[in-house]
Amino acid sequence: MIRVLVVDDSTFMRHSITDQLQKDPEIKVVDTARDGQEALRKAQEHEIDVVTLDVEMPKLNGLETLKQLMQTNPLPVIMISSLTESGAESTLKAMEYGAQDFIPKSMSADKDAFGNELRHKVRAIARRKSIIRLKYHRHAQPAPKTAQPRPQTQQAAPAARKTIGGCKGPRDLVVIGVSTGGPPVVQKILSALPGDLPACILIAQHMPATFTGPFAKRLNSVSKFEVTEAVNGDKLKNGHAYVCPGGKHIGLRLNGPLPEVAITEEPRDALYKPTVNVLMETAGKIMGRRTLGVMLTGMGSDGIDGAHVLREKGGVLIAQSEASCVVYGMPKAVIDANLANLILDADDIAQAIVATVRG
Repeated sequence: MIRVLVVDDSTFMRHSITDQLQKDPEIKVVDTARDGQEALRKAQEHEIDVVTLDVEMPKLNGLETLKQLMQTNPLPVIMISSLTESGAESTLKAMEYGAQDFIPKSMSADKDAFGNELRHKVRAIARRKSIIRLKYHRHAQPAPKTAQPRPQTQQAAPAARKTIGGCKGPRDLVVIGVSTGGPPVVQKILSALPGDLPACILIAQHMPATFTGPFAKRLNSVSKFEVTEAVNGDKLKNGHAYVCPGGKHIGLRLNGPLPEVAITEEPRDALYKPTVNVLMETAGKIMGRRTLGVMLTGMGSDGIDGAHVLREKGGVLIAQSEASCVVYGMPKAVIDANLANLILDADDIAQAIVATVRG
């Protein structure tokens, strides 16, 4: 049984989240809280596996609540976020502080979609409880209010490295596919890359449209090179990373003899927007052996079809290890299909990108 604490200042949202979660017989909402102070107290009173946490609350907002929770009682947390720009920025910051994932509050208008997404994410991150406890063990005792958690600096498991057929370069295009739990991992990787990396980076992160602009700005602020939200027709430039706008797809097309970024709404029936399949398939077909693919944490198997094309055309692929994934879905799919040349912990991926790009 997965035991959940629901935290939201809205009575309607507390009831809605509770009702949707308890449609799964393996999930039980053990209590609810109206604000951050109440949430911290109830998290201590009950045995909790997952917390759903509203971003904007009175008395103690979601970010402050999350910081204190990860210092004193680390647990898997899903942020329930508004789709405003400030909501997006707060949610992305929350994932730096230790939240595992988020779900937009606006999705609650479609009860079935909201419920399915919420239940899937709760089940997925509940498995991370013991790892999160280990990862934040230094914050397991009460700390001064000025203390800041540093989730990026500790590894939850021993390093993993597996080589399948090598990962040789040089390569001058890096394509990254990522979903659940992805923003902190992408930030970790991009912030560790050198400013003179002789490659262009394209990123397909499953994320709402109002989040991708703030996400690109956040990445740009921590990276040694420029990161922007992609625009249709952008040119491939070394030392530049493009984030796909939410609700659309990113890939490549030829403009005469030269490749350029293609932002499109097709395929409209794709389960995920952006879909990693479009990115990896078009990169494989147009850039072939010049391409390095990176498959990061995410639910499901989006990207597996594109990864087949990328490898068939001479590209190579790095997959994130199970131990370092929030959700071991997308990397598992390519690993199980024997498409990954390297299987690495998140902390080792930036170094491998540099080595492969430079050959």
